[in-house]
Amino acid sequence: MDIVVSGTDPYGNEAYQQLFDDIMSDIGKAHTIEKAEIVLRPEVPLFVFSVKLRNAPDSVTMKDAASIRSEGNDAFITISDERYAPNILSELWKRYGRDGIDQTTRFDITVMNAEPDDLSDIVVSSGETVMKEMIGAIWRALPEGIRVRQKFLDGNVMTILATEEIMVQSMKDEAMEVHRRMF
Repeated sequence: MDIVVSGTDPYGNEAYQQLFDDIMSDIGKAHTIEKAEIVLRPEVPLFVFSVKLRNAPDSVTMKDAASIRSEGNDAFITISDERYAPNILSELWKRYGRDGIDQTTRFDITVMNAEPDDLSDIVVSSGETVMKEMIGAIWRALPEGIRVRQKFLDGNVMTILATEEIMVQSMKDEAMEVHRRMF
């Protein structure tokens, strides 16, 4: 992930670069980011976080994150992408109830009385969920008290503009300039 930070405080720039990298790594999203640009001017206050994802987020289905096979009346799932393990289990519980699911290991699940075809297309992560997670992570990187926010979303680029004061047009213009550079 390529992160560029510009601002009026060299120490703050370095600290924010590390904070942003840590937050994205903690939520498992660092690998999805191609580049990020952060503008920090706390004296205004003005904060702009712009992120370009490697790809526009798509929905992930069960067959994308796990292999599914049947044996008798039951379906057996082996999770191949552990990032989706909690979502897979949650979706299965919603559809089949907790009594209909037997999780034998962290990545192996048995679904009683289920057909693999019925499981394959279950959405375990939507593109919208990914965007919400990214926006939430950016909000966590903002200083406390920064409550006036605006977001710009275009395909695989998202930009968050934040200030503590009244948001003026020049702030929006600057954020849009950063947003356009990400393409």
